[in-house]
Amino acid sequence: MERKDFALAFLVVTIWGGNLIVIKLGLNDVPPMLLAALRYIFTALPAIAFIKPPRLEWRYTIAYGMTIGFGQFSCLFYAMYIGMPAGLSSILLQTQAFFTIFFAAFFFGEKLEARQMIGLATALLGLFLIGGIKSPAGIPPVSFTAFALTMAAAAFWGLSNIVVRLAAKHTASRGEKLNTLSLVAWSSLVPPLPLLGLAVLMDTPRELIGAVTHMNRVSLFAILYLAYLGTIFGSSRWSGLLAKYPVGKVAPFSLLTPLTSLVMARLILGEELSLHQYLGSMVVLLGLCIVNFNGRFKKDDLGQPDQGKPPST
Repeated sequence: MERKDFALAFLVVTIWGGNLIVIKLGLNDVPPMLLAALRYIFTALPAIAFIKPPRLEWRYTIAYGMTIGFGQFSCLFYAMYIGMPAGLSSILLQTQAFFTIFFAAFFFGEKLEARQMIGLATALLGLFLIGGIKSPAGIPPVSFTAFALTMAAAAFWGLSNIVVRLAAKHTASRGEKLNTLSLVAWSSLVPPLPLLGLAVLMDTPRELIGAVTHMNRVSLFAILYLAYLGTIFGSSRWSGLLAKYPVGKVAPFSLLTPLTSLVMARLILGEELSLHQYLGSMVVLLGLCIVNFNGRFKKDDLGQPDQGKPPST
């Protein structure tokens, strides 16, 4: 990989690592469902003016928007709103790889390999260390609700990978290649309405309007960061790298995303994790490495973040 592309890959995963940090900052002033809706509104409105719709049946675009946008981010944003740390969120979201493997076995009949089962068992040990042991005094424990919602967000991400797999097969049947950037842009039209519906159920319209009209600079920065840096820039650059290099040279960079989140959460948010939470995070990453680094990479390897789609945080 050329030096400039190596630097670009590292820049992208660093930006993605910052996604969870800016979400946490934005949630200080904006209700969670409203923040998630605004993220997608800002992503969709300028993007669809320059990016052609994907050459797909609309059911794929809608299904992708409902799983990755509404399902994942309604769970994730609310989990972080009620106390899930940003650094841990990034680690737990990476378990989408295991959900994807099981969904692929269910929907496509793909066999589970011994390496995958070993990786899953390792990650489960890490999850127990993160959520199953009482935190020492001075460090907030992870509530069961926040933990469960974050895992649900990872499961929705896994489902979105299956949608992408089906969409890719659909386009391949016509001798074409799926345009993931187009799918990301146009599917961003789907989540805002159901997210705003949840927002109205959780807060009064007056409170939501007040949150928008009195939004501070930090929250506005969070929305712009998520929409333009995390989604549009990150998605386009990552897809470009995957088009230029073999997947095996690019995909491993995605595992740096949770590590950068942990570092930035500590430096920017002052998040403190217990020793067992740090250890659990490393064990989860070890499990992911066991699944991913098997000496060979396939372009349709569902252990990767969905064939060119960037990590969705």
